[in-house]
Amino acid sequence: MNSQIKRIPMYVKAPLITFFLSLFLSSLGSAQVFEYESVTDELLQHPPTEEWLSWRGTPRSWGYSPLTQINKENVGELQLVWSWAIDDTGSAQAAPLVHDGVMFVPAPRGVIQALDATNGDLLWEYRPGVTPSIDGTDQEITSEDLGEAAMPSTAFAGVGRGVQKNIALYGDMVFAATENASIRAVDARTGLLVWESQTADPSLGYFYTAGPIVANGVLVTGVTGCERYKEDVCFYTGHDPLSGEELWRFSTVAAPGTPGGETWGDLPLRFRAGGDSWQSGSYDPELNLVYMGTSQAKPWARAVRGTDGDALYTNSTIALNPNSGEMAWYYQHLPGETHDMDETFESVLVDIDGRDSIFKMGKLAILWQLDRQSGEIIKATDAGYQNILDVNPVNGSIRYRDGMIPRIGQQIDMCPSTSGFKSWRAMAYSPQTQAMYIPITLNCELATFGPTEQVLGGGGTGPVRRINYPHHEADENLGELLVMNIPDGDVKWRYRQRAPINTAALTTGGGLVFVGDWNRYYYALDAESGEKLWQTRVTTSAQGFPMSYEIDGRQYIAMPAGVGGASWSGSLPRDLAPELNRPRHGNSINVFALPKAQ
Repeated sequence: MNSQIKRIPMYVKAPLITFFLSLFLSSLGSAQVFEYESVTDELLQHPPTEEWLSWRGTPRSWGYSPLTQINKENVGELQLVWSWAIDDTGSAQAAPLVHDGVMFVPAPRGVIQALDATNGDLLWEYRPGVTPSIDGTDQEITSEDLGEAAMPSTAFAGVGRGVQKNIALYGDMVFAATENASIRAVDARTGLLVWESQTADPSLGYFYTAGPIVANGVLVTGVTGCERYKEDVCFYTGHDPLSGEELWRFSTVAAPGTPGGETWGDLPLRFRAGGDSWQSGSYDPELNLVYMGTSQAKPWARAVRGTDGDALYTNSTIALNPNSGEMAWYYQHLPGETHDMDETFESVLVDIDGRDSIFKMGKLAILWQLDRQSGEIIKATDAGYQNILDVNPVNGSIRYRDGMIPRIGQQIDMCPSTSGFKSWRAMAYSPQTQAMYIPITLNCELATFGPTEQVLGGGGTGPVRRINYPHHEADENLGELLVMNIPDGDVKWRYRQRAPINTAALTTGGGLVFVGDWNRYYYALDAESGEKLWQTRVTTSAQGFPMSYEIDGRQYIAMPAGVGGASWSGSLPRDLAPELNRPRHGNSINVFALPKAQ
């Protein structure tokens, strides 16, 4: 294994938790004792309708809550019942979880907070370098303790570093992946650190933005920070949730002499970059396969990175056995991708017409339907917004259009921009309508890809000189919620507006879809017709993963807000909608419910 692993400390079994809680209560300040049922594999796969146990609700990643109390008839009565400010020390794209009445919030820079989900009261807080470990020792990570675990001041500050999108619940612990390229476990009842395992050297650029998914008792996590040339590549790992021990490692870039290695030509391994994992995976327990996505090869343009091959396993969906790390299959959506068109985002598992399917969409707004068992392409549906390539709807093969393969120093006119139409803002599926609800940003770019130096530490994304402009069919609108029927791929309806849609989508059993935008608005739409039924405004841009839960018969909608982000949340609104503004602070969780009956 390539990792340097150190646990601090080993897992302490449940009967000792009360003892340690009493011993360190003074260190925790406001920590409170609360009932907490251990989270099992069965509970994750079949969660109570009132809970939200996985980053997209369940391991199938639908982004759907079956709750019906809030519905099309009464959603207009929603009111704020509590809010909570989270750290402004970094970009916030929070995906909260709720279990046993407790909301677990992933905040920037590794902070995790447990809140009373009915009123927002703080129950405990884990803060790196401050919170004690479960055995009472100071858990601050230093180079002396964990070799390269502490992020050096010289570490490459890659796009997204400091973001903590999602966490995972399993057993009696909360699991997270960190900006310093480690995976950690925190006790769910106390907020005390249980263990931390280092997977890579952060000084080489490695870090995490997405947390683990639990698959058949294994933590499966994908690393990012693979832009720069180094004597290593990106990877997925499987970890033991009790001890933090690394069980296996799968490299997302094929090395010379291994299957797929020839697709990089004669490039040595040190000059094969990319294959990052920006989003957490999904899991099918019947097939015992976990589905992960990889980003593009780097540098972005073929001419810059020096290869014309497929560059496996970049821009692929990969199915792994979570217990062994063995690859069952892969599907490369864009072989030899050359424009920064990621296909690394969420994997939505839906059974359609008797076919166990997986749905994916990347920056080009092509909806891919694959067979979950074999990886065989079922259908590729192009939403029709991009001008870069043609895709065969039956076999998924692609052909770049004339003049669209970048050459160094020559400008091309491409839609979308390198920000993409679809990005990390996850789509949601509704079993009521059998439709996919997809946040889209409508934009294009005049792009000029430049050279980079092929030396260790070099590489990076390209670079690219970009001039953003609005999509010619968008009527100056940047934001769109695109709704596509499954499985035929027909457009059910579109909702467009000036401000970019800036959150994942949430669908509910009440016939609703919730999304939020860069201009600080959240709103609820009729999932069948697209009619806007309610809206509210939050502290800063709506940003993150909205979700729903129920406690004591009352349904809640949690809506994150946040700052930070890449070009989709920086240069695009600034260049293309300059009249819109957002505060530079205001990371928060905002929770809404219907008024209580009098």
